[in-house]
Amino acid sequence: MSVEPFVSHSPDTSDALARDAGPEVLISNLLRAGVVVSLTLVTFGMSLTFFHHRDYFSSAQALQRLTAPERGPHALAEVLADAMNARGQAFVMVGLLVLMATPVLRVALSLLTFGRQRDRAFVTVTSVVLTLLLLSFLLGGVE
Repeated sequence: MSVEPFVSHSPDTSDALARDAGPEVLISNLLRAGVVVSLTLVTFGMSLTFFHHRDYFSSAQALQRLTAPERGPHALAEVLADAMNARGQAFVMVGLLVLMATPVLRVALSLLTFGRQRDRAFVTVTSVVLTLLLLSFLLGGVE
């Protein structure tokens, strides 16, 4: 039989624990929300696509048209314009973009957290990581 040690938390200790767990909980919630929003958009886009093109269920050639690389939107402006026109593939692309942006937002949130804590070393490292991530997205191209 094990006996759990009794730990008394005074209100001051509980507040300190809540403050210390704050950034981790915030980051966890951000990652969770990003995945849920992304999954919702991808599911909605796939449902919309198969609702408008029922032949994808019965024809292999029609399904190949869906997955052909030249069929989908490639630029961000095309993705947003197609989403405004309720095209399913555009919602799938937006969902994937949300999924890719979620870790970048996590790094940005960490930068803000380290800045509030006045931790210069981690602010510097996180700034470099965030800059490299943003440069990779901005300089990357679609072929």
